[in-house]
Amino acid sequence: MPLLSLRDLSVTFAVVPGGAVEAVRGVSFDLDRGQTLALVGESGSGKSVTALSILQLLPYPVASHGAASSIIFDGKELVGAAEGVMRDIRGNRIAMVFQEPMTSLNPLHTIEKQIAETLFLHKHMTAPAARARVVELLRLVGLRDAERRLDAYPHQLSGGQRQRVMIAMALANEPDILIADEPTTALDVTIQAQILKLLKELQTRFGMALLLITHDLVIVRKMAETVLVMTKGEVVEAGPTREVFARPQHAYTRHLLAAEPKGAPTVAEEGAPVLLETQDLKVWFPIRGGLLRRVTGHVKAVDGIGFGLAQGETMGIVGESGSGKTTLGLALLRLIASEGAIRFNGRRLDGISERAMRPLRREMQIMFQDPFSSLSPRLSVAQIVEEGLKVHRIGRDAAERRALIDQALLEVGLDPDSAERYPHEFSGGQRQRIAVARAMVLKPRFVVLDEPTSALDMSVQAQVVDLLRDLQRRHGLSYLFISHDLRVVRALAHHVLVMKDGKIVEAGPADRLFERPQHPYTRALMAAAFDLEVVESAATAQ
Repeated sequence: MPLLSLRDLSVTFAVVPGGAVEAVRGVSFDLDRGQTLALVGESGSGKSVTALSILQLLPYPVASHGAASSIIFDGKELVGAAEGVMRDIRGNRIAMVFQEPMTSLNPLHTIEKQIAETLFLHKHMTAPAARARVVELLRLVGLRDAERRLDAYPHQLSGGQRQRVMIAMALANEPDILIADEPTTALDVTIQAQILKLLKELQTRFGMALLLITHDLVIVRKMAETVLVMTKGEVVEAGPTREVFARPQHAYTRHLLAAEPKGAPTVAEEGAPVLLETQDLKVWFPIRGGLLRRVTGHVKAVDGIGFGLAQGETMGIVGESGSGKTTLGLALLRLIASEGAIRFNGRRLDGISERAMRPLRREMQIMFQDPFSSLSPRLSVAQIVEEGLKVHRIGRDAAERRALIDQALLEVGLDPDSAERYPHEFSGGQRQRIAVARAMVLKPRFVVLDEPTSALDMSVQAQVVDLLRDLQRRHGLSYLFISHDLRVVRALAHHVLVMKDGKIVEAGPADRLFERPQHPYTRALMAAAFDLEVVESAATAQ
């Protein structure tokens, strides 16, 4: 018998009285001991709802299973099982690693308390025994200085470290099945490769079955023996991973396989003038200590950076978390204090007042990583896009501003009729298009793009990359593209700067740098991004 067997699983959410949404319809699969099975599909396809059904953790609003739905784990039916039965299974025999560890971990409890909780509940350990086991688990998942981390809180750890803590918590009772829901989505490429290798090693060590939920087909190819492709709540294709990837039968599977960002950067104008340049740029944050809070040192977030960016070109900034990428972008826009020369269109920006800087902000815009948190939930799309027009006094009246808003929405592929809707009514890709429209309505010359595709599905990533290239081609835009996803950087950037610990370790034309990286750190990033092989690099958070 398979360890886990789903038959005709259906899930319906009661949204409003008399209305319902079928989130999952007729999903069936088997999972054997030691097997890795991947659920693949875009956001909203029903992957996570399927996984949550296994643990009977379906969210509000109240959901119900279809009459024929069956989830059998080790011979026991879980659909409709008593809460006591499920409590014994959750975290003990079936464990789950959630997508975003920062929101999954309790910010008020230490790492030790959160991992030990499951040991107290299921193993009834004493406090000293639980503490020893927590240290053992943290070492097992490769967290350095495990004893020192016991009293740390989640916000004191990096993204990779938090994900390792989540895995340690899931493995505390050596479960039979580990469900990993997008375990590497927001991680740097080197950390991603390390986490995937860690999961494989732990699976072999404990003989676990692994249910992997992801939208990244590169990960599926590397990790899973079997794949199920889901869309709109249904499984449209299933089979051995190699066979499905080599000979996809369903049109949706072919769409996913073709969705990776492709193409080359726009053709830059020969001899284009330099729009932005900086020399010896520094952003140092003081470290204060002692009774009088004197400065005892500095965190050198950006340390002596210099480069030039021509009109119509894209400069890719790559590196792991904490390397100084975002700080560099904010410093160039004069959103944080810095030292060193910054010139925009021949004019020195360092040292000028905020009042003198304000007219230039129309020409210098920024797009943030997560459009859901960067767009105000209280403003409609029209109000969000109009805000910059009002600040810079563009448009004689509301009618003229509305015409500019409609034009901006059309340019990014959105229907102007949706302008009165709010951000939560749009998908992730549509929200990112709204963020693009907000920046482009001001007709800027320079845009900082801070991880604009990292939280998006592969197919939506490809659409956003195509949109950014098209806008650059039409308007001669210059981009500073900050990303840890080197596949996206390769599709957009003319030049690349590789940053580590606030410094540039390698720079050059994108073609040369991707084909013949010189620095060991750059080679480690490339290997992790394109081969998913773990390379021992100076990663910031192991």
